[in-house]
Amino acid sequence: MSVDLVVVGAGVVGAASAYFATLAGLRVTVVERGAIAGGTSSAGEGNILVSDKEAGPELDLALYSQRIWREDLAEHGELWEFESKGGLVVAASERGAASLRALATHQRRCGVEVHDVARAELRDLEPHLSPRLAGGAFYPQDAQVQPMLVAAHLLRLARERGARVRTRTEVTGFLRHGTQVTGVRTPAGDIPAAAVLNAAGTWAGDVAGLAGVRVPVLPRRGFILVTQPMPPRTIRHKVYAAEYVGDVASSDAALQTSPVVEGTAAGTILIGASRERVGFDRTVSVTAVATLAAKAIALFPMLRDVRAMRTYLGFRPYCPDHLPVIGPDPRAPGLWHACGHEGAGIGLSVGTGKLISQALTGAGTDLDLAPFAPDRFADREAAA
Repeated sequence: MSVDLVVVGAGVVGAASAYFATLAGLRVTVVERGAIAGGTSSAGEGNILVSDKEAGPELDLALYSQRIWREDLAEHGELWEFESKGGLVVAASERGAASLRALATHQRRCGVEVHDVARAELRDLEPHLSPRLAGGAFYPQDAQVQPMLVAAHLLRLARERGARVRTRTEVTGFLRHGTQVTGVRTPAGDIPAAAVLNAAGTWAGDVAGLAGVRVPVLPRRGFILVTQPMPPRTIRHKVYAAEYVGDVASSDAALQTSPVVEGTAAGTILIGASRERVGFDRTVSVTAVATLAAKAIALFPMLRDVRAMRTYLGFRPYCPDHLPVIGPDPRAPGLWHACGHEGAGIGLSVGTGKLISQALTGAGTDLDLAPFAPDRFADREAAA
């Protein structure tokens, strides 16, 4: 049976896209080669951040997504443990604190709510912080969700509107009519469709390649430590060091670590964040994990006496220019993309999904999709 849209990938981005497409009245089938949220969506912290984004298209998308999380999806927030905890960015030096203030000034002009925090005020927000820090910035809009619950519930809501979800179903090729993409091929049979959305996360480049187009999405490995349960509100906000913003924007392939520390509803404390380009190597890096632990202790000295229960890793879908790929691909008409969000995919997923649904139905999109164009890399390569 032909459908209006096949979504390839059942992570949070694919689930959000399917949900908003069904709200727009489209007939949707989701295909996923593994399990729901079985890839990158199951290996992150569930960040919904504006604090780590400089002025530009990604920040615009983050602010737009904030509205979707807090307005369009507000009635469902408890399903995925939406917590508007706020983010506290801290600097170890006066120079770092000055850089934070400068960043905050630019962000305010874009609509971000941010408050400068003096050295003496830091421990009012987080009593266990090191007294050696020089200052910080507080972002009330930063929030957190449980990403596997987001994917599961958005797909459930989409199914209630008629969507079909087929797990353990790998896309092996595309149906074509000339250059037009008209569906997908799977071992379980072909699925004809008016449009196909590539929301395959870190593997989106491989899916694009099946259609003969290049989308340079690469894996960027990251580790997270999980501590033993602690008393509630031991750490009250998402707290991270100022260098995290630079690490997010870096294209360096080597290991980078900047401490990100936050509590969960269960009492455990999550410690990140590392970044390195090592392909899909799942080897646990003792160096990365030990460095994360040491930097977290530098922020919160009391963590020295807290036991880490486990560590896990995931692969962020990284694009060279640090912008996601969103919209129709003119090189393969009928193929659309929603991928390459790197570590911001959870937060940006719902804005991405709503924009895709608007564009698919011919409505005017709330944001200009031009900065996220799938063929922008080809243009740059040709110019080079």
